Amino acid sequence: MRTYATHLTTLTDVNPTNFAKKKLMLLVLLSLGALLLCSQLYAAEQNLYAKNYQAQNTSQLKSLSAQPDTKMYLSNHKGEDNISMLEDGYDMMGSTGFSGTFASVDGALQFGKTIKADKVLVYRKYGSAKTGSAKFEVIKQAAKTGGEIDEKDLVEDPTEYNYYASYWAKLPMPLLGVHVIKLVKAASDDGEVSVEVRGLKIIAVIKDSPAAKANIVKGDTLLKIGDVSLVKADDLFAAVKRYAGQIVPIKLQHDGAEVNVNLALNSRS
Repeated sequence: MRTYATHLTTLTDVNPTNFAKKKLMLLVLLSLGALLLCSQLYAAEQNLYAKNYQAQNTSQLKSLSAQPDTKMYLSNHKGEDNISMLEDGYDMMGSTGFSGTFASVDGALQFGKTIKADKVLVYRKYGSAKTGSAKFEVIKQAAKTGGEIDEKDLVEDPTEYNYYASYWAKLPMPLLGVHVIKLVKAASDDGEVSVEVRGLKIIAVIKDSPAAKANIVKGDTLLKIGDVSLVKADDLFAAVKRYAGQIVPIKLQHDGAEVNVNLALNSRS
């Protein structure tokens, strides 16, 4: 009897009704999961900041923090902001640019969080729209010539804006602390060919870096580090790596004059 009762209980646990309920519940959960995934994909597709994103390079730069507290700022001074961000020790991960009638800046913040940016800078600039005065000119011209007016010319056009966002990640303290470009002297009208300008032009100096402490400033031109002449950016990277953690002589051009300074480079961690 005991064996039979135990066997009967086991048979009851797997009866068709319970199995059907469990199967239905599983199907519901799978459907909800698929719906959630589709919603997320649709939201990402509709986010123009994500859709139009272009990475600055292939280095996959992102925040040093695993879960950064991404901050967003609205501004109208892109050029000045870029230099300020470089000086504050950030580097650009990438940017977004597009035109449209309306795009919530929240899309930029959400995408910034997705790619683990520390800061997002957003810009919105007026694009174009057919104004009331422009429509009036169409009517006035038609009245003068006796011509017809296309009803499309009288439809109110939505205002278009140009949107731009840049995404930034904080860098670890650099070995030297400068951002440089290679200048090239443009060709002249009299047929003179373009030539490379000597050295590397500094466009930004990171605050509290070895370069800043040595009073190297934006606009200076780096000519030599140790015994490495600086012709291209790769020369700078190689020299800084070679002399990391050492006091090294640096030759630069400041206000048109060559200057020599001794500078203590940071060590690699």
